[in-house]
Amino acid sequence: MMVLGLVLFGLAALPFALALLNLGILRATPPHAPQGDVLVSILIPARNEAKNIGPALDATLASVGVPVEILVMDDGSTDATPEIVRHYAARDERVRLLTAPPLEDGWTGKVHACHHLSEAAKGTHLLFVDADVRVRPHAAALLVGHAQKTDAGLVSAVPRQIMRSLGELLTVPTINLLLLGYLPMGFMRLSRDPGLGAACGQLMLVEREAYRASGGHAAIRTRIHDGIQLARLFRRKGFMTDLVPGDHLASCRMYTRFDEAWNGFAKNAHEGMATPVALPVWTMLLLGGHVLPFAILPFVPTFPIIAAVLLSLVTRTLVTVATRENPWSIPLHPFTMLIGLAIQWSVLLRIGTTRRAGWKGRLYPVGVKP
Repeated sequence: MMVLGLVLFGLAALPFALALLNLGILRATPPHAPQGDVLVSILIPARNEAKNIGPALDATLASVGVPVEILVMDDGSTDATPEIVRHYAARDERVRLLTAPPLEDGWTGKVHACHHLSEAAKGTHLLFVDADVRVRPHAAALLVGHAQKTDAGLVSAVPRQIMRSLGELLTVPTINLLLLGYLPMGFMRLSRDPGLGAACGQLMLVEREAYRASGGHAAIRTRIHDGIQLARLFRRKGFMTDLVPGDHLASCRMYTRFDEAWNGFAKNAHEGMATPVALPVWTMLLLGGHVLPFAILPFVPTFPIIAAVLLSLVTRTLVTVATRENPWSIPLHPFTMLIGLAIQWSVLLRIGTTRRAGWKGRLYPVGVKP
């Protein structure tokens, strides 16, 4: 049992140490104002977003520090989304409503919409924003300033995640814990290795020429997780990518119910953990570092097990405080990690079935790689 305790302690110590280092690196990142003649095209793909699109436009129209244009791509909405955007466009010439062409074979929906948004954009920088994201007034300017200062072709941030229901608390907190606890950001900023590429599709700024030279969304047309895929694509093409703290740049409430969250994370799983090679490794890291210590502690209250539990909770607390997430995620932490693994395994074990992925209620064409 002592050997097991030491192994679990080591698995809990790894994300603790990386989170400390990563948070130090991110918080030491200075803000930079944009330089030169800059225009930011804020690009919002929207499908049945009548509840979200108005607040999203209100937030983007409040942008300061850099001129913006705001393009909304209505992608086959059956609700009032296009009418709401037309109302905003009539009041402010910075807003434009576009209508997505029919989805082409071999494309996923959001990627298809983002591609056509990029073709219509006039900006020197393109800021892809999901409709459920509320950007802060200075977000576009700070992202451009950082991209210019660091010569990064792509800069992304995870918005502050708003979680109110139990279902959200059991799923959403995995995003920041995985990024801060397992991505070595010091190495990420020193290397163009595609394996170190990471981005959040909710809030992602690209420099126009780098985007075009890399192939942009057209080069990942069969993919779903554009954050991860674009970051890796840029790095393969020789462009640097970076992550910056996002809690002060934007906020987002991704889901409102457990089933929404489960399905949302499941559709991206194949492009993250849920592969036959990666998932057993992730299971060892997450189960051993964040679940088993809590399960074993009542039966084997040895010092290494107690230390592993404390380190896991401290890691969760550090991440929660730094990203300003709901503090109720802290006592739920081992259950959140267990649910995250359950989602990944449920997807991996369905490989080869006829189940098809989709976006906002629309199934993707057969042949798309989910």
